Amino acid sequence: MDRFTEGKVLQCASARERRECIPFDVFARFKRIPNRNPIFACEPPEWAAAAHAIVVDDTIHYLWGRRKRGNYWVLMHSAAPTSDPTTITHDPRNPVLLPSQEGFDDFTIEYPFPFWNPADHRFYVYYLGRQKGPPKQTGLLVGNGDFGTWTRVRQTPVIAADSEYERKGSSHPSVAIVDDTIHIIYTGESAGQPVICHATAPTTDPAVVTKNPANPIFKGSGQRWDSHGVREAEIFKGPQYFHILYGGYDSRAWRIGHVRTRDFRNFEPNPHNPIFTPSADRGMWDCDGILTPQVFEIGAFYYMLYAGQKGKEWQTGLARTCKSDP
Repeated sequence: MDRFTEGKVLQCASARERRECIPFDVFARFKRIPNRNPIFACEPPEWAAAAHAIVVDDTIHYLWGRRKRGNYWVLMHSAAPTSDPTTITHDPRNPVLLPSQEGFDDFTIEYPFPFWNPADHRFYVYYLGRQKGPPKQTGLLVGNGDFGTWTRVRQTPVIAADSEYERKGSSHPSVAIVDDTIHIIYTGESAGQPVICHATAPTTDPAVVTKNPANPIFKGSGQRWDSHGVREAEIFKGPQYFHILYGGYDSRAWRIGHVRTRDFRNFEPNPHNPIFTPSADRGMWDCDGILTPQVFEIGAFYYMLYAGQKGKEWQTGLARTCKSDP
């Protein structure tokens, strides 16, 4: 191949990659769904937060955490049709899972991230478990399609807090599956600022988790808006990149940022960061902070499920953006 032909091939490959990439602008266009938020809420001092969604056929299954008085969390299940993700039906069996009788999660279970495993055609959930004090750690549930019935895969954490950067927490998991590998993004908490970590597991055994030796993989963009910590990152796999949406803190409020990566070592920040911020209306339920920005897709739209803060309480809302230019 001569240099001219080689150059044309590279140009075509580059142009194809640009067409297949999800543009940064798409992640910067999320808008709150008007007059429907918050989609999950509890009367203070309870919270309705740590929510994640999975789409199965024409139904969206939401798993979320209900925080009771004293920072005691239980697992909840609700559902909505894909035709209207805000028309919520609550499972009459709620709460569908309580803390264990004894173990690392005997006081709290929250932050449930559901996924379908192509290796055994079963549903799994990585989740945050905790005793009355730290550390927070990650456990694993399994089910057969009834989102109100879950079984612990084991009584011990699958991501234990056993490294210096996670002495207080190895939790807040989020998942993307590529081929036979489960990629897990989670938050590491210690005496310092929270950081973002990466681990993998084979689809043949989601309980066998291997931490990335480069952890923590991400400590922030270097800009002021996320200079005081990053946490509760959510991973979304696009055609070319892993997209990671995360909470960034400036010592006053949590906002949402976006970076993309191919290898979990090099991160390209969205030039529009922060891409989603607290409401400017001081009367709104999400005026003081935003976290847990999970992205899922239905038809021509990407949806973002997120936690919003007002005062001390966190509730759950939904935002949306078009996949293509509006």
